[in-house]
Amino acid sequence: MTLPLSFFEKLPKTDLHVHLDGSLRLETILELADQYGVEMPADTPEGLRRALHLGENTGSLVEYLKAFETTLKVLQTKEALRRVAYELAEDAAAENVRYMEVRYAPMLHTRQGLRLTEVIEAVLAGLRQAAKDHGIWSNIIVCGIRNVTPEASLEMAQLAVAYKNRGVIAFDLAGAEYDHPAKHHLEAFQLVRANNIAVTIHAGEAYGPESIHQAIHDCGAHRIGHGCRLREDGDLLHYVNDHRIALECCPSSNVQTGAVRDLASHPIRLYHNLGLRVTINTDNRLVTDTTVSRELWLAHTQIGMSYEDIRKILVNGFKAAFLPFHEKQQLLRQIVRELEGFDAEGFAADRGEEAAAAAPKGGAKDEAAGGNGAPEAESAAPAE
Repeated sequence: MTLPLSFFEKLPKTDLHVHLDGSLRLETILELADQYGVEMPADTPEGLRRALHLGENTGSLVEYLKAFETTLKVLQTKEALRRVAYELAEDAAAENVRYMEVRYAPMLHTRQGLRLTEVIEAVLAGLRQAAKDHGIWSNIIVCGIRNVTPEASLEMAQLAVAYKNRGVIAFDLAGAEYDHPAKHHLEAFQLVRANNIAVTIHAGEAYGPESIHQAIHDCGAHRIGHGCRLREDGDLLHYVNDHRIALECCPSSNVQTGAVRDLASHPIRLYHNLGLRVTINTDNRLVTDTTVSRELWLAHTQIGMSYEDIRKILVNGFKAAFLPFHEKQQLLRQIVRELEGFDAEGFAADRGEEAAAAAPKGGAKDEAAGGNGAPEAESAAPAE
């Protein structure tokens, strides 16, 4: 039986790989552009959609990233950053995303004089307000950029260290992968690892398994962004599996960047069948023109994954979250209990109390722990 998109919208889920500057609302871009006097390639949502080639197959990661040249133009003030962070969390909460890790490179938002600390705090403020209003728990992953200097990545790593336990939970390396090895940024990775900060790296998207090997063995990645080409190296694949290094899969984005030919040939089903800890994410809600629910639905309808497969992938998302172990245990117990109310025929009608119990609470704890609404402690299922 083929399940409808509406079914997947009801499931509790994560989004562990979502870029702030690729996940704006079209209307917000135009409103901010008008407010700040920024020229846009079109003045209507549909015109802007066409101009930015949203949801289209661009053929390469470099072409795909060109849309960010437009979105970044309106993300240079504290007000814009706070608004966009809030709206991203609000949109995610509307499809029952319970936990989200939002990534971006603060250095790209300083063109009009913002300090890096202001960039971080504006986004944190938006996410914290969304936690209070919508019950979605979010944290930040700070990104270095492959095709910018190693010195700039080190500065981003220093920022991640400064905001550890204040809303920043990991460090990433994003940007054009081909001809920009992660090992050039080793000093940044050494700093964050010395400070016990988690690492995720975009790898195996626009370059081969050597990029994944380098991300893991040279840079110490705990998760891999995309990892489409991991299937080309069986020995490395089994290493990733044996060490439970999670893969942040973004199926539609991978087609649009040319990392895979089409959804039917995406390696996620192979990875899942082999037992790898795969997760499904949006990458960019705007640029990819998607939601987490849509990605799950496409995995079901186009890639051929069953509801049981999807359920395991949903649990993987919570297992792979960069959260303290005991918080993750508790969240996992809540989510597994809630998922028991779903089946392939539909979904249990009487789940209101369960959903309320599973939803993280916003409030004062956000400010103290930087967790944007972490649930209170209770005994829980194992996170491994």
